[in-house]
Amino acid sequence: MKKDLLSISDLTSDEIHLVLDTTEAMREIGQRPIKKVPTLRGKTIVNLFYEPSTRTRTSFEIAEKRLSADTLNIAVASSSVLKGETLSDTAMNIEAMSPDMIVLRHASSGAGHLLSRICRSRIINAGDGMHEHPTQALLDAFTIREHKKSIAGLKVTIVGDLLHSRVLRSNVLLLTKLGAEVWVSGPQTLVPAGIERMGVRVSTNIDLAVADADVIMMLRIQQERMHGAFFPSLREYFNVFGMTKARVERAKPDVIIMHPGPMNRGVEIASEVADGPYSVILEQVANGVAVRMAVLYLLAGGAEVD
Repeated sequence: MKKDLLSISDLTSDEIHLVLDTTEAMREIGQRPIKKVPTLRGKTIVNLFYEPSTRTRTSFEIAEKRLSADTLNIAVASSSVLKGETLSDTAMNIEAMSPDMIVLRHASSGAGHLLSRICRSRIINAGDGMHEHPTQALLDAFTIREHKKSIAGLKVTIVGDLLHSRVLRSNVLLLTKLGAEVWVSGPQTLVPAGIERMGVRVSTNIDLAVADADVIMMLRIQQERMHGAFFPSLREYFNVFGMTKARVERAKPDVIIMHPGPMNRGVEIASEVADGPYSVILEQVANGVAVRMAVLYLLAGGAEVD
C-alpha cells in the first residue's frame, strides 16, 4: 500500500483486491461478542471533518476504536478555522502533535493531496469536494462482490447527480478497473462533459440505462453544491429519473439497489425501493466499518490481527 489513500486511481487492481480480501477478516471481528483487537494500539488517528457527515465519520470512528487506536475528533465548527486559520496551518499544528494518521473530509477538491505533501502522517481522503471518495467506492465494491461473487462483466448503472458526485468518480475508476461495464444516467445538465473518456456509457434515458443491469447505484441530488437551476423541480426529477418499482423491474431479476446516502426519498428513490427486497443500502453502511478497518490496518503496515 502507498503512504496515503487519496484516490482510487492510485491503486492497482491487486491493491483493490487486497483491501477487499482484508475486509473479509475485519468483518469477522465485527461479528464477535467483543468487537475489539489490539492491532493499532498506540497509534493516534485524527478525524478532521470540514463538512457534515454521519455515515463516513461514524464508521471511521468505530473502525478506529475496534482496532484499539487512540482517536481524536476535531469539530471544525468549534475550532480555530472559524478564526481564519487555513487548512495547511491547521494540519501543521496537528502534525506537530505527532499523530499517525489524519482522516480528512473537505469541501475543496485536492485537499487531501495538499496535506499529503506537507504532513508526515498518513492521510486518508474521506471525501474532497467533487473529486473523490475512495473508501465509499471500496465499500461499494465489497458489497457488490458479496452479492455477485465477481465484479468483472457486471452491468453497473449509476443514476443521479453525476456532475457534483465524488462517489461517481471513485466508483467509475474502481469498477472499470475491475472489469465492470458502467453506464451512467441523469439529466443532461448533470452529466459532466467528457465523462465518456472514463470508459462509461452515457444515456439520458434511464429506462435504457437500467435495462438488464446487475447493479443500480443511485446518487443524491446535491442541492448544496448547485448554483442555478439544473432541472425544473424535484417532483419532475423523480418522475423522469427517480428509481421506482417499475424501473427496477427492467433490470436483472437479481439486481441489487445501492445508495451512498443520505437518501432523499421521493426524489432519487421511492421508499418501496429503498426498503424493498433488492436494496442493500444498510449493508453498505455495515460494510463501511469493515472496509475502513481494512484501510487503516493496511496503511499502518498490516500487523498481526489477534
